[in-house]
Amino acid sequence: MRHRPPLDFEDASKRYIFPVKQEKMMKLISSQINWIMLVSGVITCTLFYAAIAPQAALSSLFGDSLEGQLSEIIVRNWGALITLVGAIQIYGAFNSSSRSLIVVISIISKLTFVSLVLVYGRQYLGQAGIAVAIDLVIVGLFIVYLIGDRSKLTNKNQNSKS
Repeated sequence: MRHRPPLDFEDASKRYIFPVKQEKMMKLISSQINWIMLVSGVITCTLFYAAIAPQAALSSLFGDSLEGQLSEIIVRNWGALITLVGAIQIYGAFNSSSRSLIVVISIISKLTFVSLVLVYGRQYLGQAGIAVAIDLVIVGLFIVYLIGDRSKLTNKNQNSKS
């Protein structure tokens, strides 16, 4: 029986998972992540609208409304929290040391919204579909950035050991 060398996952990812075009795309996204985060943050901050005018924001985003004082509290709070996620994205665009954490928080926030709409609010996809699509694009860009950032760190650690 022939002896096989141990699996090298780093080498495999370079050869099979991320061929040349994907590596170029990863480098492009990594080099432009500050602009991606800035644009995403500004777009996300537009939900501050929900903190000021909750019923108008619900109508605009979902084409529906909620009634009562409790809905005012919950929607205003939701708008404020989403705005904070946008604000930290803007901060992360200019602060590379916290960028990975901010990207992870943003991914979790956006995937939570997308999942809730897909699981509990499919009837709102006609109206909220644009927000869902934008969030999925941003999540995809952020995931590619994280993969590229991790590869960069792995390569840097390997070079420093040499």
